[in-house]
Amino acid sequence: MAVQLVAIGASWGGLLAVERVLGTLPADFGAAVVIAQHRQGQSDQEERLAQLLDAHCALTVREAEDKAALAPGTVFVAPADYHLLVEPESVALSVDPPHNHSRPSIDILLSTAADAYGERAAGVVLTGSNSDGAEGLARIAGRGGPTIVQDPQTATRREMPDAALAATPGARVVALDEIGPLLTELAGTRQEAAR
Repeated sequence: MAVQLVAIGASWGGLLAVERVLGTLPADFGAAVVIAQHRQGQSDQEERLAQLLDAHCALTVREAEDKAALAPGTVFVAPADYHLLVEPESVALSVDPPHNHSRPSIDILLSTAADAYGERAAGVVLTGSNSDGAEGLARIAGRGGPTIVQDPQTATRREMPDAALAATPGARVVALDEIGPLLTELAGTRQEAAR
């Protein structure tokens, strides 16, 4: 069964890591993508996160709005200081308290993706300096969805990939530049990835 949703979490060093993953996805990518990137404060760069990512990939990247519809090839980034939740066919925003010291929380994004999409959701944990995402990735694995962790050796900070692997020992450990091609395969897209 092809993946219909890809949920990606990143923290320290994540902007460049997410850029590299999105940059290898083709314009006809067959799944929706949702991203929780931890942000430190409100710098101009962080305020324009969706624009920065949009400039580096063939897909259209937007900051998520409450109740925005999910569709293949759409990419939604959690706004600063909001949790991004996945519902069947759409996303929702929440200002609930931080989870694991984070808002947006990667655990909340991945857990709601698992609940809404089951085995049709893939979870990806990239570089970061805490354990956010480990619980959510395990939940995706428990629902039968594919789980991918950036090879800790290629991460700017390996704490988050290490925690994810401890929680989900069966996750695929993949070098950063190979994550996009693997996601393309999981989504059933056959076209060569755009670079």
